[in-house]
Amino acid sequence: MTIVAEGMRAGEFAYRALLEEIQSGSLAAGTVLAEVEQAERLGVSRTPLREALRRLTADGLVEQLSPRITVVAAIDADDIRDLFVLRRALEESTARAAASAADRTEFTALAERFAQAAEALGDDEGRARYYALIGRFDDALDAAVGNDYLTAALRTVRTHLVRVRRMARDKPARLAASAGEHRLIAEAIGSGDGDLAAHATHVHLHNALASILDSLVGADPETSTTGKKASA
Repeated sequence: MTIVAEGMRAGEFAYRALLEEIQSGSLAAGTVLAEVEQAERLGVSRTPLREALRRLTADGLVEQLSPRITVVAAIDADDIRDLFVLRRALEESTARAAASAADRTEFTALAERFAQAAEALGDDEGRARYYALIGRFDDALDAAVGNDYLTAALRTVRTHLVRVRRMARDKPARLAASAGEHRLIAEAIGSGDGDLAAHATHVHLHNALASILDSLVGADPETSTTGKKASA
C-alpha cells in the first residue's frame, strides 16, 4: 500500500500518482482502473480516488466505458495528429510572444544548455537531464509570455506530451536533432526574432510529429489504431 505524502490531500496524491504511472507507461493503455483495487493500492479511500479519476478523464488520459468500468485511454495516430494541431498553434504563438519579452537572457543561456545536452544523450542520465531541460524551457516560455489562458492550454498539451515523447526515447539521432532544434528556438527568442522563433518551432514540431508517427509502426500496446481517447 502506498503512503499518502504528508500534507498532500488524498485526492491530489491519487491524481499525481496515477498521472505519473500513465505517463510513464506503468499503467498501459486499456488497463482497467477498478476503484476498490486502486484505492487500496494507493492507500486512499474511494472518494479521493474518484476525484482523481474525474480529473484524469477531463485530461483525456482515462475514459469511462460504463458506470463501473474506467480504463487508461489509448493513443493512436489520429489522437497524436490532433494534439499536434493544437500544439503547433499554441507553441508557435508562445515562441513569437516570448521573443518580445523585456528580459530574454534566460533563453540565451538555455540555448547554450541545449547545445551541451545534444552531446550527452548517450545514456539514461543524459536523456533525463535533457527532458528536465525541456521542462525548464517550457517554464521560461510561460514566464516570458505571462498569459494565464495560454499557459493553461499548454499545460493540457504537455500532460499528453509526456506520454507521447516516450515513443522517441530510443532514437538517439532524433533526440540529438531535437536538442539542436530547441537550441535554435531559444537562440531566436533570446535575440528577439519572433518570426524566426515561430518558424523554428514549426520545423521542430513537424519533425517531432513525423518521428512519433513513424514509431507507431509495430508499436506496443500503449498505442492503438482504434479506441480514440476521450477529448482533452
